[in-house]
Amino acid sequence: SAKALAKKLQAHPVFGQYEIALAAGDGKLDDEGVSENEEVVDKAKGKAYDKVVQAIATHDKTITLSVGQLTTGITIPEWTAVIMLSNMSSPALYMQAAFRAQNPCLFHDGKGGTYRKQDAYVFDFDPARTLEIVEKFATGLHEDTANGKGDTDLRQGHIRELLNFFPVYAEDEDGEMMELDAAEVLSIPRAIHAKEVVRSGFMNNYLFQNISGIFSAPSVVVEILNKFEPVKEPSTVTSQTKEDLDINEDGEVEVPKEKVVGLAKSVLGDKMYADNPDIQKGAGEALAKAQKKMENAEPDEEAKAVQKLKTDLTATVSKPIEQKAKDQDYGKQLSISAKNAVQKKIAQAASAAVDKHHSAYTIQKNEIEAQRKKDVEAARQEKKPAVEIEAINRKAAEDTKEAEQAFLESVQAEIPKLTEEAAQTFVEGVETDKRQQEKKTIEDNVRDHLRGFSRTIPSFLMAYGDEDTTLETFDKIIPADVFQEVTGITLAQFLFLRDGGPYTDKETGEEKHYEGHLFDPIVFNDSVKEFLRLRRELADYFVPDAEHDIFDYIPPQRTNQIYTPRHVVKEMVDLLEKENPECFDNPDYTFLDPYMKSGLYITEIVKRLYQSQRMRELYPNDEERLRHIFAKQVYGLAPTKIIYAIATHFILGFSDEIPVSGEHFKYYDALPAAKAGTLKHELDELFWR
Repeated sequence: SAKALAKKLQAHPVFGQYEIALAAGDGKLDDEGVSENEEVVDKAKGKAYDKVVQAIATHDKTITLSVGQLTTGITIPEWTAVIMLSNMSSPALYMQAAFRAQNPCLFHDGKGGTYRKQDAYVFDFDPARTLEIVEKFATGLHEDTANGKGDTDLRQGHIRELLNFFPVYAEDEDGEMMELDAAEVLSIPRAIHAKEVVRSGFMNNYLFQNISGIFSAPSVVVEILNKFEPVKEPSTVTSQTKEDLDINEDGEVEVPKEKVVGLAKSVLGDKMYADNPDIQKGAGEALAKAQKKMENAEPDEEAKAVQKLKTDLTATVSKPIEQKAKDQDYGKQLSISAKNAVQKKIAQAASAAVDKHHSAYTIQKNEIEAQRKKDVEAARQEKKPAVEIEAINRKAAEDTKEAEQAFLESVQAEIPKLTEEAAQTFVEGVETDKRQQEKKTIEDNVRDHLRGFSRTIPSFLMAYGDEDTTLETFDKIIPADVFQEVTGITLAQFLFLRDGGPYTDKETGEEKHYEGHLFDPIVFNDSVKEFLRLRRELADYFVPDAEHDIFDYIPPQRTNQIYTPRHVVKEMVDLLEKENPECFDNPDYTFLDPYMKSGLYITEIVKRLYQSQRMRELYPNDEERLRHIFAKQVYGLAPTKIIYAIATHFILGFSDEIPVSGEHFKYYDALPAAKAGTLKHELDELFWR
């Protein structure tokens, strides 16, 4: 929590020299005396600005800890840096918070000297998030690149423009700070995402896009997705789901107005104001307080009274609505963010209702004052007696009082409508949040199914991938029967998910087009390059004490592609050597893996033979020794085409410079022959006939 962080900072040898101002909750660093009363908390929030200003005025160094306060709509010129410690993802909110430090400021040192703030900083320890927000913010400001539109050059141009005002620095490989250009803003997050995708075995949501399109997709897409084995139980998606969740054409939840009005009446009643004495009483008290504070008030005091009226009216109409909903067990699952959004919307409506009439009152009051001054000046010019001037002032005061009363009565007349709209706003918030949560559940389920497919990608890349492999060519490198065996779908079905295509609506018989594009081509292609880089880097299994091998990045498949861990392979070979001493010293011994999965067992045998002192003496030339081992001593059978391709790629791929024979590794499922007791005969046919 912010309070816990504040206490840690106070105890720190460096940060303890700073005054800590807490702009969160009730603003107290000590838990004693914390109030659950919302009004007390609201007052504490209102005083956050004053607290920070006071801390800056009385201390040379300050740190403000903010949780949702003072990040928008305020100016504290003395702030010189913002440190992002939350997982904020909204570009607008992020930039608003970041710009808090960009206000100009003139500092005084107490000795008559002045210093102008030259630089302002934003520190963020999530580089991918920072750069993504810079890209989204820069491109979102322009119609030609908003919502993913525009090519790379156009997007870079808009990013470059933002970087002129908001330069971004990052640490390079040597630990030096460097300024990033527009191309790096785009490429660095891609590189980070690619590493995350590969590290997760391609079971990562960065690979997917346009997931909300599932609600407009044909049933055949759902059927294809259901062929993938999901992480969790599936949520049902039908042609009715889009209508049930009120999904609009942009894939967002949009509850129709008539549905909101109907639910508000059924849940909260159709006469929320008339039937609720608490709202009527609260509104009367709020107006009475405002009237008392506004009487003969100076402009700034009147402004505070009007602001307090807005706050009181918001609480007056919203609390009974929330309570009635609670009594009926309605809206209890409303998320905190959705609840805050509802309260903000109700507050904005209350503010608008008050402002509309206060503006008219202000104009009328100014006109009364202008007329008073004019009449008083005329009376003085005509040398009227003081009693007449007093009468003019009295009349102006009475007119102002009447205008004030009219203002408050106008606000009071707005309260029934405000209450009705607040009830609808609350219901809309509940229903929208409920649908959004269900929508998210379905979208997460779609991603679960897509991960059931994407987990197969590393296997395909290990077996068939090359430097030209991309999302666009992925279907061309894999044999159709192998693809279907491993993924459970055909290549044509994969292409429909990737590219979209025509389909016939089962209900109407109408010919339609599905957009597809469920895979992000940029992330996909970058991740393929990263995997192939690792495949090359980890290819040499002769490297001593290697911490990783490529199979650390290839997850098990739903078929029999389950790889024996390297440490288990080593234990098996150790046991073999223990039971057969000096077995790796004899150049005439042969070794067979009758059911290869990865090739790790064979490569461990090859290493033991290659490193044997006796074998070194017999074959002192390294290449000659390796050629003998592969030509005379190691054999392997792979049960499927893809396992054969994976195992041979790993076994034979340790070097591009040493050609060795792979003729003793065969695509052959030895299990039926082993069960039938004919394996020895089959081996004779395969290798020695």
